Amino acid sequence: MEITEQCVVALTWTLEDTLGETLDVLAEPVEFLVGGTDLLARIEEALQGHSVGATLSLHLEPEEAFGDFQDVLLFLEPRSLFPPEIEEGMTFEGGALPEGCNPDAPRDALYTVSEIYPEHVVLDGNHPLSGIALRLHLKVCGVREATEEEVGRGTAGTGFFRVQPQSPDNPLLH
Repeated sequence: MEITEQCVVALTWTLEDTLGETLDVLAEPVEFLVGGTDLLARIEEALQGHSVGATLSLHLEPEEAFGDFQDVLLFLEPRSLFPPEIEEGMTFEGGALPEGCNPDAPRDALYTVSEIYPEHVVLDGNHPLSGIALRLHLKVCGVREATEEEVGRGTAGTGFFRVQPQSPDNPLLH
């Protein structure tokens, strides 16, 4: 079966920056809905017409991946608003920011604690890979028709390219 819109693909991959540093490895196949919200548009375009066994290497500029870094998504917040156990790398959903944080901080963003000072905390609402050109080496391990439920939800249940809250000791995307 060839990959088309509204099908599910099982992929493995290695994601690198342009210097060859590995940013993420997906060693076991994971399913993604093509035509939904699971994959970046550039990846979906490249997959079209391929089938099981295909390997692709893609170069993604920031505008094709996670956009440019935006200084307006950096917020300096009082350290006293956060719990004592806060650590760099922790994430907060915008809607769950402590009361008293900057009201201009978009509430639909995911913020990463990028720096901690005695009196302040720096929250970064940019995707961790924003502003970075990427190289993605992927392999198609499976292709199947999407279920009505998957099409209705717009996902096969795995949106690896959306940042999920994670612990500081897990630097990978998933």
